[in-house]
Amino acid sequence: MNTKFDELLDFPTVLNFKVMGIACDELPDLVVGELQKHTPGDYAPKVKPSSKGNYHSISVVVTVTSKAHIETIYKTLNAIEQVRYVL
Repeated sequence: MNTKFDELLDFPTVLNFKVMGIACDELPDLVVGELQKHTPGDYAPKVKPSSKGNYHSISVVVTVTSKAHIETIYKTLNAIEQVRYVL
C-alpha cells in the first residue's frame, strides 16, 4: 500500500475501523478475532444492519502504533471472506 498515514498521524493513535460485510452472526467475532491477532485488547464492536438486512456495518475502535500496523489491519480485515469493504 502506498499511504501517507505516517505523515498525517502521530502514533500511537486511536482509529475507528468500519467493516461492512454480509449479514451473518459470526461477522463481529471474525473481525474481533483478526484484530486480536495484531492488537490484543477488549473490543466492543457496534453492529448496524443495512436497511434491507443483507449487510452489517461493524465499527471498532483500535489503538494503532504505526503506518505498517494500520496497513496490516486493513489487509487482514479485507481477507475475511464475508467482508466487502473496510474504511
